[in-house]
Amino acid sequence: MSADLERLGRRLVRAWTTEATHPAVPGTIVSGSAEAQWLEGEPFLIFPSQNDHPDFPDSVSILGDTDGLRWHYFDSRGVHRIYELRVTDDGWEIARDAPQFSQRLTVRFQVDDNTMEGRSKPATDDETWKDDLQITYRRSR
Repeated sequence: MSADLERLGRRLVRAWTTEATHPAVPGTIVSGSAEAQWLEGEPFLIFPSQNDHPDFPDSVSILGDTDGLRWHYFDSRGVHRIYELRVTDDGWEIARDAPQFSQRLTVRFQVDDNTMEGRSKPATDDETWKDDLQITYRRSR
């Protein structure tokens, strides 16, 4: 197992409540939940999330070393994306470069590791990055 994945797992494996905002639904706070856990044998982290808003898909992500650290994302719309995963001292970053729709998500643990703050930025031209989803994770147990 990757040392970086193990290090991320020590901080991420637990249940979280989420609150997100998105420019597509201004003034709306979308509540939800997520819970990271190791797949039996600990080769992969499984990270499902649910949202309490019909315009936000539920998803499951599988994190692991598959030709480098990768974040495999699947959602209830039928979308599947593969991101490069980079573990940092204070959180993680995922990135995907694709024609007409690249994405970046940066998530930072707060001082007590009981809260994470994340911000997503997409680009349709690989030059103009716009603020998108903002999400806060709070440890629920």
